[in-house]
Amino acid sequence: MQGWYHSWVAALRIARRDAWRAKGRSSLVLAMIALPIIGVSAADLTLRSAELSPEQTLSRQMGAADARLTSSHLGLPIYQLPDGSNYAPVGGYDKYDPSSTSRDEPQEPDISTLPAGAQVTKDAVGYGKVRTRHGLLGTDLRELDTQSPLVAGMITLDRGRLPERAGEVIATTAFLENSGLFVGSTATPRGATTSYKIVGAYERPSELGKDEIIAPPGTLIAPLDQALQASGAFGIRPNVSYLVKVGGDGFTWNMVKAANTKSLVVVSRTVRLNPPADADVPLYQQESKEQYQLGASSTSEMAVLATVVGLAMLEICLLAGPAFAVGARRSRRQLGLVGANGGDRRHIRSIVLSGGLVIGAVSAVIGTAVGVVLTIALRPVLEDQLGVRFGGLDFRPLELAGIALLAVVTGLLSAIVPAVTASRQTVLASLTGRRGVRRANRVLPVLGLLAVAGGAMIALYGTASKMGATVVAGGSAIAELGIVALTPVLVGLFGRLGRWLPLSPRLALRDAVRNRGRTAPAVAAVLAAVAGTVAVATYEHSRDLQMRHEYVAELPHGTGVLEAHENSAHKEVPALREALSKGLPVAVRADVDRLVVGKPSCESFSREPGCGRVEVITPKEQRCPFNDTPGGRSAFTDAQARELSQDWRCAENRRGIQHSLVVADEKLLKVLAVTDPGSVAALKEGRAVSFDKRQVKDGKLTLRVITATEGVNAFPQTGEDPPGDDKVLPVHQAPDTADGWGIEVVLPPAAAKTAGLTTAASGSYFTLDGTASSEQRQKIAGEIDRMGVEATMRIEAGYQGKDSLGLLALTVFAGLVTIGAAGIATGLAQADAEADLKTLAAVGAAPRVRRTLSGFQCGVVALMGVVLGSAAGILPAVGLRMVQRRELDALYQHSLNKGYVSVQEAVPYVPISVPWETLAQLIIVVPLGAALLAALVTRSSGALARRTTG
Repeated sequence: MQGWYHSWVAALRIARRDAWRAKGRSSLVLAMIALPIIGVSAADLTLRSAELSPEQTLSRQMGAADARLTSSHLGLPIYQLPDGSNYAPVGGYDKYDPSSTSRDEPQEPDISTLPAGAQVTKDAVGYGKVRTRHGLLGTDLRELDTQSPLVAGMITLDRGRLPERAGEVIATTAFLENSGLFVGSTATPRGATTSYKIVGAYERPSELGKDEIIAPPGTLIAPLDQALQASGAFGIRPNVSYLVKVGGDGFTWNMVKAANTKSLVVVSRTVRLNPPADADVPLYQQESKEQYQLGASSTSEMAVLATVVGLAMLEICLLAGPAFAVGARRSRRQLGLVGANGGDRRHIRSIVLSGGLVIGAVSAVIGTAVGVVLTIALRPVLEDQLGVRFGGLDFRPLELAGIALLAVVTGLLSAIVPAVTASRQTVLASLTGRRGVRRANRVLPVLGLLAVAGGAMIALYGTASKMGATVVAGGSAIAELGIVALTPVLVGLFGRLGRWLPLSPRLALRDAVRNRGRTAPAVAAVLAAVAGTVAVATYEHSRDLQMRHEYVAELPHGTGVLEAHENSAHKEVPALREALSKGLPVAVRADVDRLVVGKPSCESFSREPGCGRVEVITPKEQRCPFNDTPGGRSAFTDAQARELSQDWRCAENRRGIQHSLVVADEKLLKVLAVTDPGSVAALKEGRAVSFDKRQVKDGKLTLRVITATEGVNAFPQTGEDPPGDDKVLPVHQAPDTADGWGIEVVLPPAAAKTAGLTTAASGSYFTLDGTASSEQRQKIAGEIDRMGVEATMRIEAGYQGKDSLGLLALTVFAGLVTIGAAGIATGLAQADAEADLKTLAAVGAAPRVRRTLSGFQCGVVALMGVVLGSAAGILPAVGLRMVQRRELDALYQHSLNKGYVSVQEAVPYVPISVPWETLAQLIIVVPLGAALLAALVTRSSGALARRTTG
């Protein structure tokens, strides 16, 4: 035992000394192992610190109160979960009738049953637009008594003071940053008759990005609601809750159940910290507990995570292993002396393994320490990115120790192969510098071949399995490991190409093939990195082709539309149209209006008395039975549904637009590229034009004016027509070849006026004389913001593929790994071939030969790894695409059988396409760059050595 201890101590001392002497090589390996450790340790500390304790969560949610009470808006008794995250009506949703509850008016919590002496603070939150320096900003408008002790912990005052009187507000720091306002400036909600002075800035610790302002109770929401309603716009309906403090034992579970009878949802501090038994939770007696529980990490997810970690460790080992081999090769005389002085193979292995242990331990310490320090130093930045203030730095020593141990294990694993190889060298070969001859391993290629075959079969099985993606990923990983094991054999096959190469590349290829022990790990490392990049690139390229095929244009190419999304903005639309004409090279502009019932500011489907809408009434015999039968498709058998899906009455419009019934003149047809002469003539004559033949009968179109009145249901059940006054108009039916681009009926202004229909401006369609530049688009967007209108402008430009930053990052990573691995292999080759290089110099070889040979050695390793990696990366991408094809085909067939789609609709298109451009960059550019870089950093001459004697 004592001898074992002393031998390892000596080995560690030797390894530490060698690591210190070879600072460059040691730093390279240390960086490769430490960088992942830095990221993992920093992520662990960050995520653990972002996890709040239950007490911290409750403090941010309800301050110092015992409970927060909120209305369920169901209007009847409920059962809830102990933490208040979910609830259900007594008897379940199956027996709940939503029509029995009116939701037109906000329901405030009924707190009449609270015990006497309870402290109560009202918290009301609405939503509105606030005018800023840039335009309008959607903001939460909150009324809360910030002076109340119950609020302590909910907000953190950053600067300024709390509001004390009407006309004062505080704003979140996020709101101030996004709005361009500051403490001391004024904020004006849209529609308000008064402005509010911002007297302080605060933040919500768990929602740092929240745009919100807080005013004293009764000073913001109620006055704004009155001003909006007075102007004809919709008012604000706030969500109201109450912070309650009852003292004593807090808000107990019995009190929670009593509040549930008043349709209140309660988040109780006492219940959350000390939850009741499942038997005491009525909701669990009514419904199973499992449906309210979040699923834990599945076995497949854990398997994927383990696979990713394993492949990452393999990549590091493949990269670091040759570096340890370089050290062992340069120290072979020292190792030979150990053997000559009585050391056996165990001592040689321990010395090389100690190198891995020393580097791994140092990497563990440095990586963990740097990760922790970076997290502490970057804490404000991390909190801003996550949007949550940490409850404190939560150090988990066992987790950090496990991460550090991972670095040590990685270092040891990286040194295993070099240790075994060095221990097999004879003492004479080590002392004289001879390489010796070693038989190739015959077992490893067989295992690799079996792994490739087995992995491919598993991936193929995954294309038909329910766990498709997971099985394909697992099979692909096994196949990739098999290719890694086959790398020495594959490198040997590359050697047969040498006969057709010039001198320098032939020497480089011959050297790589003869010394597979150092070439194979580097090639395998390049293979692993490139395989991942090629797999992602192939998958993304194929998916991009699929999305291009499935893309449905909203308008003719180059045509645009400007539309307001709020009916209350009808007065600003003319100004928007003028800004459009001034800011863009508009060729033709077709202004469109919408039909109005009641006030122009009424929303299209409002239930407010006095508001309403105009609907096109389709003749009953021309309606799709699916849409005119209670129960919809479920009321028909599969055979009936399949038959009806082929019916012209059930054809679906693939484009959904805000207003399918518009008022416009013939210019709209020109903009929409509708060339039917009859349609143009009809609009000029004052007749409507229909693009949906289901709505037309005997050349007539029926418009129904529906007004919301008390006691009348303006939204009847399926199969029933809403009550209203009909307007029957003459109409021209456009041919089937004419595309209305989502518009179903175009009503000329004269026809609308004759029918007594009221209109309001809604937007414009337009074509351009040329194209719109980015600057012009930005100016229009800025003008819309300046006006404070919810409007958008879009121009149809066809399918626009998305550039993947992730794919670019993977490509760069693969290039760096390739250059690094090839560089390590080249350094090892130079250490092995130093005698050959000196011989070349002695016989008169030009100095550039040394540099050229080094470049080709690096390029050969990079090229072999890239070629093999490109081939290996195709498998997972093809497997995943085949899984998607099978799933979409099954969905299409199911939809066809159920009558959800018609046989005329296109079958799913799931292409598999190789990104040749990316492959060309990897196969040509990366090896060429590696070769040039190696040639540039290699010295062109070396010192001649004396002839070795003896």
